[in-house]
Amino acid sequence: MAAKNKEKVQYTCQSCGFVSLRWLGKCSECATWNSLVEEKVAAPDRQKGKRLTSASHEPVALSDIIFKNEQRICFASAEFNRVLGGGLIPGSLVLIGGDPGIGKSTLLLQEAALQASEKTRVLYVSGEESNQQIKIRAQRLGADSDHLFVHAATKLDDILGSIAKLKPGLVIVDSIQTVYQPAFESAPGSISQVRECALAFMAVAKAENMPVILVGHVTKEGFLAGPKVLEHMVDTLLQFEGDRNQLFRILRAGKNRFGSTREIGIFEMREQGLQDVENPSSIFLAERTNDISGSVVISTIEGTRPILVEVQALATTTNYGMPQRTATGFDAKKLSLIIAVLEKRIGLRLGSFDVFLNVVGGVRIDEPAADFGVAVAIASSVKNASVPGDTVLIGEVGLAGEIRMVPHLDKRIHEASKLGFSRALVPGMKDENIVQPKNFRVTQVRTLEDALQTLF
Repeated sequence: MAAKNKEKVQYTCQSCGFVSLRWLGKCSECATWNSLVEEKVAAPDRQKGKRLTSASHEPVALSDIIFKNEQRICFASAEFNRVLGGGLIPGSLVLIGGDPGIGKSTLLLQEAALQASEKTRVLYVSGEESNQQIKIRAQRLGADSDHLFVHAATKLDDILGSIAKLKPGLVIVDSIQTVYQPAFESAPGSISQVRECALAFMAVAKAENMPVILVGHVTKEGFLAGPKVLEHMVDTLLQFEGDRNQLFRILRAGKNRFGSTREIGIFEMREQGLQDVENPSSIFLAERTNDISGSVVISTIEGTRPILVEVQALATTTNYGMPQRTATGFDAKKLSLIIAVLEKRIGLRLGSFDVFLNVVGGVRIDEPAADFGVAVAIASSVKNASVPGDTVLIGEVGLAGEIRMVPHLDKRIHEASKLGFSRALVPGMKDENIVQPKNFRVTQVRTLEDALQTLF
């Protein structure tokens, strides 16, 4: 009688997803100690292998492929559609992550209720709330529909059975970390469970041409929990940013196979749920006080639209041997670089100052066009001299202290003009003429030193 096969195990790194056949104290990929956990490997399905080998799919010439221009599924939220690239593509797999309480479930539930109709049934799967809890939240949001179906389940087979029975036009799973496959004995949320369940949802989405939206948890560092391969499997990766104690939420695309990753959606949390912010610039500048040192308005481009935000800097005498450099909404390394340029090229001695920088409104700025405003805000705080309240700063700062060109300058200037600003400091250009709006003055500066002499 043949001996019974032993149960196979593997060891998976919780940090990077590296798989090893034996236990290691230190991961050979990410060099993290004690991060490998034991997972039992499910027995292979022999029939599955036979089906794959007997499949009739053959390579097809690219010129012979018939392409149909898919009609995107548009949500009621214009900001949500903007981040998705104009709407949701049928058959796509979308992953939304963010801190607890930031509004992931709120946004999806209210959009699911508005999307549900007689032609499009929506299935909302919740592994964290009961049907009664979802009903209470839906009443608070004013979301209700006879074609929105709620299923409180965590077992993968039950969820796939509901999808096969209802044949919905949209599936929302909240969250992927709570779904488990009984064939794997590891706990829900483990690397193998998240990977296999996400793979099953991806197969359903592609086979049925049905969009599936997954909600993902994040770790305390802000990264999506689970294996890194989860981010590679999905078609679109969306990330909520902002503090849950603030009113504004920012939805940013980290990956999008069907649109741009530069677009952001801005929402405001209200009693009725997340509402679109149609004019972000006016909201971010609503509480700005003029004639305050260290306060500067800059113009940034997020995707295709310009947004004006306020940058605040505070430089105080340090009480420690090592001065502090703290930035909120801005890259700390870039802040240190700008401080070095101010010391070397302008002569500001910042070695005895603590420098604190804040981008108002919870926005995070990644583009170089903010460099000019950050440098001037720091200099303004050190000199205790305010920048005129009707002035917008646009430009990149080079290591030699020069002000460099940035794209979409006309868009930035016209957005400033619409919001009541009357002056902009921009990089100096030799052969290019700037179209100035009516009652608006554009001042060109070539170096950071020239800009500070002009402002102060």
